[in-house]
Amino acid sequence: MILSKLFGRKRQISEAILIRTYEAIVAAARQPAIFSQWNVPDTPLGRFESLSLHMILFLRRTKDAGAGLQGLGQEVIEEFFKDVDHSLRELGIGDASVPKRMKKLARMFYGRAASYDGPIGEADADALAVALTRNVFPDANEWPQAVDYAHHAMAVRVALDEQSDETILTGDVIFPPVTSIT
Repeated sequence: MILSKLFGRKRQISEAILIRTYEAIVAAARQPAIFSQWNVPDTPLGRFESLSLHMILFLRRTKDAGAGLQGLGQEVIEEFFKDVDHSLRELGIGDASVPKRMKKLARMFYGRAASYDGPIGEADADALAVALTRNVFPDANEWPQAVDYAHHAMAVRVALDEQSDETILTGDVIFPPVTSIT
């Protein structure tokens, strides 16, 4: 405890709430229909794309909220990058290569956040579908399921916006299932 005070930042959110929130985001991003219905590749990079989209939607919800929810958003993004680091190591990426790959993945994440922000904020599913296609299938001219995936993202945005700050701060954030939207 003393060492964490000396060398680490004190958590503003309880560990249980942080983990419950992050697990809800991961579960939403890993719904099988995302991969089977919308053909998001069920690969490490495809799962990163899905998780990134759901993280971006969650962070968008916390961005302009009160300090408590902004703090939760910050801690969730830190947990996300710890999870990505852990996943790289599980994939057998050597210790010397992990920081370089983490920088690349962080640039990818923040690039996606920037390109998705406008369409999500304007509820423009068509523009989001174009951005998703560019990131999920960069070599493809089209991805027919991207529009459905973008509509799902818009439904997630609405569902998150409808939840109170207090509810989210308990770690009981709810993401709509894919089946209720398609």
